[in-house]
Amino acid sequence: MNGITWALLLGLAALWGGSFFWAEVALEQVPPLTIVLFRVTLAIPVLAIFIKWKGLSIPRRPRIWAAYMGMGALNNAVPFSLIVWGQVHISGGTASILNATTAVFGAVVAGLLLADEPLTPRKLVGASVGVAGVMVIMGPDAIAGFDLDNLAHLAVLAAALSYALASVWGKVFLTGIAPEVNAFGMVTCAAIWMLPLALWQDGWPGFDYSAPTWRALIGLSWLATATAYLLYFSILRRAGAANLMLVTLLIPPFAVGFGWLFLAETQTASSTLGYGIIAIGLAITDGRMFGRR
Repeated sequence: MNGITWALLLGLAALWGGSFFWAEVALEQVPPLTIVLFRVTLAIPVLAIFIKWKGLSIPRRPRIWAAYMGMGALNNAVPFSLIVWGQVHISGGTASILNATTAVFGAVVAGLLLADEPLTPRKLVGASVGVAGVMVIMGPDAIAGFDLDNLAHLAVLAAALSYALASVWGKVFLTGIAPEVNAFGMVTCAAIWMLPLALWQDGWPGFDYSAPTWRALIGLSWLATATAYLLYFSILRRAGAANLMLVTLLIPPFAVGFGWLFLAETQTASSTLGYGIIAIGLAITDGRMFGRR
């Protein structure tokens, strides 16, 4: 983790943290599923240009594209839709904090489904601490009276679980293919999933949006999706998956900061405390900090 890698990691955290801010801006005029449709569709040409520039070839085997259909659903269509719908009812900062459970879910799901990543007691403890953080964020009212806000919390948690499943799916079905090509394939298939869903739920998208809305949609697609994936794979090559997991903890400060700076949003004490507990759970799951001690 040299200076360049840290800069790339912070840049990725800023882009993915910005996705929660841009989604909130776009929600002023655009329905949730249509936002996701724009996000994945507008990212396709950016990734295609990069692949062409790098001289990479796109696979044509049906088996690979069937795997991309699964990856596009698990890593894009499902989690993007759940998070944006959740942001209709909760702030982007809170959604980003709940999304930080992705790494904890990932360790547990990989332990259950992959033979080379066993589910150790440390991972179970880390997951339990992460769940405790979620319970702090949702509060005791979630048990006494379940409402749309609580359902939005669960939607974001389901998105984190979907991301975790996607990591296993990619490892099983897409190993050995250039990661940038995988990004293009899954985003393309995500657009295939989202087109009928968005048309069915929201109708044909309008194009008479305001300038801030278009900036938000472009930010979501060109920056938080296409550019972010290229940064993601660059960091993965430089520092490995374990160091890349740090981005999960760096996203919420950016998301909360953007919401405070541009939307005058504030976080409750329970959200802040819950984030701290989830961070501890992630540290336990990762194990390196405690291993050094």
